[in-house]
Amino acid sequence: MELHVGVMSGTSQDGIDAVLARFEDGSLREIVARHTGRYSSVLRTELLTLSREATPVSLARYAHLDRAVADAFADTVVALLEQAGIDRSQVRAVGSHGQTVFHDPAVAGNSLQLGDPSRIAVRTGIAVVADFRRADVALGGQGAPLLPIFHHACFARVDEPRAVLNLGGIANLTLLPGASSDRVRGFDCGPANCLMDEWIERHRGQSHDAHGAWAASGSIVDALLQSCLREPYFARPIPKSTGRGLFNLDWLASCDSKLDSRDPADVQRTLCELTARSMAEALRREGPATRRLIVCGGGTRNAFLMQRIVQAMPELIVETAADHGIDPQDIEAGAFAWLACRRLRGETGNLPSVTGAQRAAVLGGVFEP
Repeated sequence: MELHVGVMSGTSQDGIDAVLARFEDGSLREIVARHTGRYSSVLRTELLTLSREATPVSLARYAHLDRAVADAFADTVVALLEQAGIDRSQVRAVGSHGQTVFHDPAVAGNSLQLGDPSRIAVRTGIAVVADFRRADVALGGQGAPLLPIFHHACFARVDEPRAVLNLGGIANLTLLPGASSDRVRGFDCGPANCLMDEWIERHRGQSHDAHGAWAASGSIVDALLQSCLREPYFARPIPKSTGRGLFNLDWLASCDSKLDSRDPADVQRTLCELTARSMAEALRREGPATRRLIVCGGGTRNAFLMQRIVQAMPELIVETAADHGIDPQDIEAGAFAWLACRRLRGETGNLPSVTGAQRAAVLGGVFEP
């Protein structure tokens, strides 16, 4: 048995999720403990601004943010181990995804994550596996999404075509047509929480719409919804991936010249519908044989969004990862603990059928303390 830590912060940037996971022969056996850290409000604002590509940043400031994210990740790992009563010497490695601030594999040929792994290693005293995306990008892949290989390990069944929907800042789908990993596909299907989070923060000063209550109070603005759904990304063939560089409030304003005169609650309701509708259309197009949809990620806590997803896909059995024995909030961090374990075992971590890479590759570098 080996213990690994997985730590990550997604495009929503609403917290730093960390899990302590136990593995046996490379397979996940249990999540031993979990902890959520937080960025300071100042750091979160700077990271959101950077990821929206809204303001140029100096190299000095970029270096400062790289260090600040590493410190926040290290603090989260230390707190996790203290909470679990586990000494760092018992942990084989930390799998750190880092904080994505730029992702454009198609044009720029790169995906950048902040959080200096050497600094995390030194501050925690544990080896760190990090920089998971760029080997796949170097092989012509999207470098994302990386979770489908883990979804396959956790949820695939030979007798039932399934899909896994991860609701972070961006929504991504994994298609599991059977037990063979060669047939797995996955892609970012559009926004999940990112637009709703930005909108409520602008109008109410809140980081998220708790349980979707504000969205539920509004009405759909059909003209806005239809304009958003005409975004070319939705019709682009897979493999594909996206992020806040596309789906942000500047993009939303470009979809509707009357946005500022709309009732803010109605816009929030429309953004919730956009998440459900764009996902449903993508799943019907790319995975028409799907029978069961398993939902994970922070968006599962948005009860109204989950209701809209169920109603958008009445032909499917819709569940969360909790129905399969894993907390929906643990999936992403658990995946990077698992990918760190695979890296140290010399096992591949990407699926070319998902990312479009030329071949499968061992992902990540190892950074010793």
